[in-house]
Amino acid sequence: MDANITRRNALLAQKIIKGLASRNMTGYYAETREEALAQALALIPEGSSVTMGGAMSAQEIGLVDAVKNGNYNFLDRNAYADRRQALLDAYDADVFLSSANAMTEDGILVNIDGNANRVSCICNGPKKVIFIVGMNKVTPDLDSAMKRARNVAAPINAVRIGTDTPCTKTGSCMDCKSPQTICCQFLITRFSRHEGRIHVILVNDALGF
Repeated sequence: MDANITRRNALLAQKIIKGLASRNMTGYYAETREEALAQALALIPEGSSVTMGGAMSAQEIGLVDAVKNGNYNFLDRNAYADRRQALLDAYDADVFLSSANAMTEDGILVNIDGNANRVSCICNGPKKVIFIVGMNKVTPDLDSAMKRARNVAAPINAVRIGTDTPCTKTGSCMDCKSPQTICCQFLITRFSRHEGRIHVILVNDALGF
């Protein structure tokens, strides 16, 4: 990555980390995917039960493979015959891996969900939540974060999943009520009442959507 972009991201990350601290969340900055992976693994004790939502960013830095192949109990929801049981087990996990559809420069996280499995685990249940967030997800304020989540992240994810929604044809949010909409729940995480539960690893890279 260009040195000037890296320098700017490092400076902005410090602002975000201070914002997260003011919200009782812990932030970190990694200049590379490898550093982000090492930081994430340092937060996950061996033997921990680990699960995740559809976190593309965690996959892109190699975290999912590292957990699957390491000394951890990875709860792979795709391996469950009973989908509901997978969701219930996720709530009791030691660690939940996630990303964000967008976040603000002062540390607010924004996520949109279809089935609520991801946003509900962010809210409550797993003992620790680790966000992997590329600096491409950072926006100036909450309004721009909501717009990014709805008009960038959601349409791309709808295309990826293959839903028959208007955004897969227009490329932007149409505020639809389609039966297949993935925009059912909107979660704004502005504070954590549980110290040490939410950790956000900012990565000097474009990750996820």
